[in-house]
Amino acid sequence: MSPTTFPAGPEQGHVTFLGAGPGDPGLLTLRAVEALAHADVLVAEHEVLDVVRTHARQGVSEVHTDTDPSDPGTSTPQLKVVDGASTTSGVPAVRDAAHLVMEAARGGRRVVRAVTGDPGLDTYAAEEMLACAAAGVPFEVVPGIANAVGVPAYAGVPLRDAEGADVRFVDARTASDRCWTEVGASDGTVVVSTTLDSVAAAAGELVSAGRKPDTPMTVTIAGTTTRQRTWSATLGTVAQTLKQAKVLPSPDGGRPVIAVVGERSASARRDQLSWFESKPLFGWKVLVPRTKEQAASLSDQLRSYGAVPSEVPTIAVEPPRTPQQMERAVKGLVTGRYEWIAFTSVNAVKAVREKFEEYGLDARAFAGIKVAAVGEQTAKALIAFGVKPDLVPSGEQSAAGLLEDWPPYDPVFDPIDRVFLPRADIATETLVAGLIELGWEVDDVTAYRTVRASPPPATTREAIKGGGFDAVLFTSSSTVRNLVGIAGKPHNVTVIACIGPATAKTAEEHGLRVDVMAPEPSVHKLAEALADFGLHRRASALEAGDPVTRPSERRPGARRRRSST
Repeated sequence: MSPTTFPAGPEQGHVTFLGAGPGDPGLLTLRAVEALAHADVLVAEHEVLDVVRTHARQGVSEVHTDTDPSDPGTSTPQLKVVDGASTTSGVPAVRDAAHLVMEAARGGRRVVRAVTGDPGLDTYAAEEMLACAAAGVPFEVVPGIANAVGVPAYAGVPLRDAEGADVRFVDARTASDRCWTEVGASDGTVVVSTTLDSVAAAAGELVSAGRKPDTPMTVTIAGTTTRQRTWSATLGTVAQTLKQAKVLPSPDGGRPVIAVVGERSASARRDQLSWFESKPLFGWKVLVPRTKEQAASLSDQLRSYGAVPSEVPTIAVEPPRTPQQMERAVKGLVTGRYEWIAFTSVNAVKAVREKFEEYGLDARAFAGIKVAAVGEQTAKALIAFGVKPDLVPSGEQSAAGLLEDWPPYDPVFDPIDRVFLPRADIATETLVAGLIELGWEVDDVTAYRTVRASPPPATTREAIKGGGFDAVLFTSSSTVRNLVGIAGKPHNVTVIACIGPATAKTAEEHGLRVDVMAPEPSVHKLAEALADFGLHRRASALEAGDPVTRPSERRPGARRRRSST
């Protein structure tokens, strides 16, 4: 029965035990997203809270698990309540996981209990399910991608192939001597769940049980996320490999890893099958100096290349200093003064929509008026407002692209010759001049002002100036000036990517070396160009026999000098 239709009465709730997968949010199932959208209470392990909370409805109560702070020797899940209504003195309440799940469900609420990987392989989920069954609380299970299966897939290590073989799964924390003996005597693939500082001990158990020391082995940490790292070794050399890689000893030694033992984890095979870690911008921290709304599709594109985008707004939007011009234009829109209205940005849509709401108007006021939009995001903002654009450039998404498709004024077919153009106070005159040339009268109205945004947090500023970012994308000259003004100049190891010659010139005037330039003025072409740069950089390192590193990992002594301007 679907979680959206399960009856939840006033006294009897419903619990969904949900597998959140190994860490990649894209691995959540459709059923999981559906359950999260209807949850009243979200109970999640700390490791997957960010993965699942994105799909939870607004106002959901959040609870995340933690280990019992009073007993370092136990790993029994506790629940730390993190929604404000559940604390009395600012100190989160720590409760037994099963108890809190039951308490929430008994209150008639829909509870989603999210665990890492799959509930069927979780140590404590079965106990919580039994507690629900004993109390008569309805529950269901939404399976997830198990860590022991998903992580090897992202590491490029197939567990089976056409030759077939046994696959054994071992949790090193609870494995008995008998378990080690059985897997040691097998020649199948062994997938071991363990911690970074216990990998060598697990390898030793397998060798003692009969596995050959030269058996290939891979070790993957932070699997399925952009922090993923995989090391290839053998059972006999894994300790030395991790030491040489300066991974151990480390304060992070307790972090979980997935180790795969067997011929299918041989490094020669991984070189061909490592699809995730070989993405062109894998693990790169890329600074996108735009707001989250503006950067949404660009950030998604960067993630598809393996990057970790970080949006930092460089401008803030404010109402015009004199609102009368905008007020007259909106009234003219209602009274039939215009044949067309042209939106060149999401902010323009937002400004008109807010003015509509101020006057008690809605999308019906656009009846009989043709609507033009520049850019996919602008069109989406209009559709969300209830307005489908009549004209979107078929080519370049810019003022020039819009003019290419804009029809000339025809007094026979166009009863009105006037265009309403709500724009920013710093907009160029290209569109106005082009429309006038086509025979139209234009009301060029300042709908909003753009001002320099507030500085980002201190940690972000330090990362920008200290080389913590691998690349920065500049989409206009103003983003260069504003970013340098509010956060400082990016470090010289950071790759600078610019959308066009004018932006590149501004970057150089600020002492920045431009590494990448888009072949055409498009944010998506800019992201593609950065990905090509990363791909060639990776290929050059492999050809030279050097390790593949990110720009931010360069040694201070190896920093490149900037060209003078």
